[in-house]
Amino acid sequence: MSQTKKPNIIFILMDDLGWRDLSCYGSSFYETPALDRLAEQGMFFSDAYAACPVCSPTRASVLTGKYPARVGVTQYIGGHSVGKLCDVPYIQALPMQERSLATVLRENGYRTWHVGKWHLGGKPTWPENHGFDENIGGCDWGAPKSGYFSPYNCPVLSDGPDGEYLTDRLTDEAIKLIESGGDEPFFLNFWHYAVHTPIQSPPELVKKYEAKAKALGIDKIEPFEEGELLPCQHKNKERVRRRKLQSDPAYAAMVENMDTNIGRLMDALDATNKADDTIVIFTSDNGGLATSEGSPTSNVPLAEGKGWMYEGGTREPLLIRWPKVVAAGSRVEEPVTSPDFFPTLLEAAGLDLCPEQHVDGRSLMPLLRGEPFERGPIFWHYPHYSNQGGTPGCSIRDGDYKLIQFFEDDHLELYNLREDIGEENNLIDLHPDVAVRMKEQLDNWKTEVEALIPKPNPNYRG
Repeated sequence: MSQTKKPNIIFILMDDLGWRDLSCYGSSFYETPALDRLAEQGMFFSDAYAACPVCSPTRASVLTGKYPARVGVTQYIGGHSVGKLCDVPYIQALPMQERSLATVLRENGYRTWHVGKWHLGGKPTWPENHGFDENIGGCDWGAPKSGYFSPYNCPVLSDGPDGEYLTDRLTDEAIKLIESGGDEPFFLNFWHYAVHTPIQSPPELVKKYEAKAKALGIDKIEPFEEGELLPCQHKNKERVRRRKLQSDPAYAAMVENMDTNIGRLMDALDATNKADDTIVIFTSDNGGLATSEGSPTSNVPLAEGKGWMYEGGTREPLLIRWPKVVAAGSRVEEPVTSPDFFPTLLEAAGLDLCPEQHVDGRSLMPLLRGEPFERGPIFWHYPHYSNQGGTPGCSIRDGDYKLIQFFEDDHLELYNLREDIGEENNLIDLHPDVAVRMKEQLDNWKTEVEALIPKPNPNYRG
């Protein structure tokens, strides 16, 4: 692709934001006018996926163009749990031998900036050691250890005035980089800590949504359903608590604040005359937190949420704006996934692809140009117990069908997602031929990536 100037790239990755947490994706309680506008200005993806139902593996996948099982980062870093099955080992950092997206872009003239959460290992593997010129806020933390209000006590972000809000501050830092960046192309890897727990929000916004919930009458509706005991041994006295209704004022306030800050970032692009030459990608690392740890959001009509193999755990909002290439208001139903961003951005920048690195990614440039595109099957492998109720498993989506294998008893579930987005009707007995074909694809893939399978736990006491 010939271009006179390489485009700037802003990759916005939210933490734990669910597929239905934006107004343009169907939320009737949360308000996201800036992101709704971004959807109108660019491309809206209905069937975009994170590479894992928890965070670190998806983050590693974005930066390597590989599935988490191939990278070896299959669990959120620092996590260990057992149940009926033992845990499997995983690499607790982004491996140094991986040639990251930032490294390749920097080698080709990009200034590379990381702002926000990292959670891909200790100090030797922080962003500055994976191709980033600047690192603001990225360390081994999986969440703000001192909360969202300053002082943050973060080793790579100075404290602000008491009470400063982290999402505001990180956006301020990102805007400063854009304003002072000059004319060279930049890659801004903007990974917010929001909307991860702790659920802490600007008080005036919480009051707004308390009033809204009251006006809608949803403050009187019980949003939770108590479920089964959690299957992970370290939480086996707690029950799954499924939220069926978006009605939490504090979470809604976090979402609106996030949206306002995305709007501020877009305004900065306009003010610096860089909007037309900038690719903006907005997505999330895993599904919304809907079944434990306060269960602040609901992913309905999707099943379950963060930490589960069902759609609520991995289906994400994805918006891409690139004024010179992407038709405004375009919509895409083709399934896409995290490894696809690496080759997409290289091709968008007019750079040579690195197929030996982004081996699992498929460039989405045909989609962005409005051309025919079929991505092919998408795979997941999460051989761990989550903190949210999910059990170890793997899955494949091919076309409209999704097959899930659960490792505790090796049972299979088959769904037609086009007809059954909520995964309510297991078709395993109705379409055994489809199940056999997809199980063979899944088994072959597991062999190719050397996926580790958990073994029975001899110490388990149910």
